[in-house]
Amino acid sequence: MRRRDFNTGLLIAGTVIQPLLAQESAKQRRIALVAAGGKPENMSDAGSSFWRAFFDELRRLGHTEGGDLIIQRFSAEGHPDRYTDLAREVVRLTPDVICVTGNPLVRAFRPWTGPTPIVAILADPLATGIVKSLARPGEYLTGVSSDAGIEIWGKRLQLLKEAVPSKAKFAYVGVQLKRQGATRHAIESAAQQLGLSVKGVSIEEPSPEEYSRLSDALVEESPDAIVVTGGFDAGIVQLVANQRLPAIYPSRFYTGLGGLMAYGSDATETARQIANDVHQILGGVKPGDIPIYQATKFEFVINLKTANALGLNLPQSLLALADEVID
Repeated sequence: MRRRDFNTGLLIAGTVIQPLLAQESAKQRRIALVAAGGKPENMSDAGSSFWRAFFDELRRLGHTEGGDLIIQRFSAEGHPDRYTDLAREVVRLTPDVICVTGNPLVRAFRPWTGPTPIVAILADPLATGIVKSLARPGEYLTGVSSDAGIEIWGKRLQLLKEAVPSKAKFAYVGVQLKRQGATRHAIESAAQQLGLSVKGVSIEEPSPEEYSRLSDALVEESPDAIVVTGGFDAGIVQLVANQRLPAIYPSRFYTGLGGLMAYGSDATETARQIANDVHQILGGVKPGDIPIYQATKFEFVINLKTANALGLNLPQSLLALADEVID
């Protein structure tokens, strides 16, 4: 066959392969993975247990990166003020499915995505107003509710209270807490029932400047223990260590970095369900018709090395509750 060189206008000899390439490309679907924190390159098989389980499940379902999937990775790297611009950038690339982590990112994406399906990891989407029904979320959103309802914060407070039974003055810290009304209410209500004094301390983003401000605020408040809510990167573990305070975190990610305790949904279960939602959408199912999965497996992890460093003698009854003790 002969084809025209579009740079010179000349006809040149050769095989016409462009249609074949177009056909191969058409078989591939594009997935955008969007995280609130961390580096984009960490969203891979070599990353956390969550991402390993996610890609393993996709392969089990017949999808491979570089095969039928093109996967693009994005992260706000711990800067909430980037969420809106990030949403615009991702949507402009017209992926077939967008996977996002966390309610704030979902809220940032919703005005821009139109009919593009979103699969999200959510914190109690009913109580926080993200959806009106778990069974039929509607529109173009589905995913996993990664907690057992907003009451999970009461469970975390109770576990921390058991770790330091003589302490009564707690602080809870978070990123942009003013946007987390349901979380604040749940923590404060649980503290009242447990007879604890609790005070919220918020930062705008997990940056060195904001961590310094948080550190100063905690020195001023002088709490006995800390409940860590969402939005933080690894820096929060070092800050808490510098304050020499016991703390409980929302996922085992933090105990792996030296955090004292964590109670949250099993990351492997969540990852597999997210991959399954993606598989269904690629198969033609509307995301709004896929029920939001309610996490059923939870794990309590204790870092005994950190407890010893803090001089804590944790009760045997608490250690017996742990799914894993890091020592």
